[in-house]
This record gives sequence, C-alpha cells and structure tokens, in this order.
Amino acid sequence: MDAGALYNPRTVEEVFRDFKGRRAAMIKALTTEVEDFFQQCDPEKENLCLYGFPTEQWEVNLPAEEVPPELPEPALGINFARDGMQEKDWLSLVAVHSDAWLLAVAFYFGARFGFDKADRKRLFNMINELPTIFEVVTGTVKKQVKEKSSNSNHGSNRSKSNSKRGSEPHPRYTKAVQSKDEDEEGLEDDDEDEHGETLCGACGENYASDEFWICCDICEKWFHGKCVKITPARAEHIKQYKCPSCTNKRARP
Repeated sequence: MDAGALYNPRTVEEVFRDFKGRRAAMIKALTTEVEDFFQQCDPEKENLCLYGFPTEQWEVNLPAEEVPPELPEPALGINFARDGMQEKDWLSLVAVHSDAWLLAVAFYFGARFGFDKADRKRLFNMINELPTIFEVVTGTVKKQVKEKSSNSNHGSNRSKSNSKRGSEPHPRYTKAVQSKDEDEEGLEDDDEDEHGETLCGACGENYASDEFWICCDICEKWFHGKCVKITPARAEHIKQYKCPSCTNKRARP
C-alpha cells in the first residue's frame, strides 16, 4: 500500500493539509463510518492496517509489500484484537496508533524535504491545535470543554442546557437561522458562549454559529449536520437523535 502515491507535500502548509486530510479520513472510519470499518476488520484475515489518505478517504488493507515502504506504515494487525476486547477500547487503541502514524508521516515529509527547526516547530504547533483522533473518538475533548466551561461565568448556562435533556421532546440542535429569529440579542451571545469551544464528534472541528449542529441524546456529543447527514428540516421530526456510533452499538449484538 503506497499511502503517499497521490503527491508529496513540500511546504509546511502542504504537509499540514496532507495531515488534515488523512486525519479526517481516519476519524470518519472510527466514528460516522464505524460500522463499515468494524466489518472490514475481520479477525480471520491477515494483518490489516487502517490507512487515511489526503483526499479524506480511508481504507483497510494489507501493509505495503516493498521494504522499506514509501511512507511509514500504520499499526499492523488491528483486526486481530477486534473481538478480544470491548469495542470502545478497541477503537480507542486504533485511534492512538492512528495518531502516532499521522505524526510519523508528517515528520517524514519534514525530514525528506529538509524542514529546519523553525519549520518543524511551526508544523507541530499547527498539528497540536487540532484534537487528536483519540480525543475525538473517546470524547475526551468534550469532557475538557465541559470542565473549562464549568469554571467560567457561563458554565451555569451550559449545565442548565444539559439538565434539560431528559424533558426535551426533540433533540438539541442549533442552526444559523435561529439567531435571526430571536428578538433579544443576548440569546445569540449565549449560544456562542455555550458552544464556542465545542468540537464536532465526527470531524473534530470547532463550532461555528453559521452552521447547523445536532447533539446525540445518548452520548451527548455534538455533530455538524453535514457530517452526520442531518438537515434542519429532518431534525424537526426526530424525537430522539442517536449518532451513527450509538446507533451501531445498539444494532450490534
């Protein structure tokens, strides 16, 4: 498997763009497309690896045949542990190794194209601004945001919103048009305070007030509507929203 066959990024910005594409792909495999990923990781098959590509596509495949490989290789044999541990623990393990692989690929490009100390530091800082795949998959980022918000002046607003979960007949969601319909300007500010540091459970990107978001009523993670293929119109008719990961967990025996 030549995971670098498409192109070779040569600048810090290009390497970071390559990193983000591969990262987005692997996050999809471990969250919104986890059912397909689970099925492909058959323990009866040979050593399998999870590859992420700059095009935001992922693939489960055998490792590269050439030695040494064109790029650093991801962890081998992720399929062997699939049925020997809890699914969430298995996904977390794959996520950790995926994070390590992404860094290895990024700094492989840095070494190959002669990044100096300043360039390497800038690349790492850009990468470090994003949550890791492990943090996205396990929900660690959301927990950190909750802790930070509880210490802020607006923490009570967030807690109040979460406490309403049991009595709400519809899932929690936000959409850009809501702020235009509100009579009081302060309501828009409250929405920004509540969600400003929230990260999408699928892609790991930040909340933006001009995007539609929806919250899973099971795991309480927030998602871009576009990431989970839910539109504002469809959300109006959903009594209890379950994200793809929670839906797959309940469907699987």
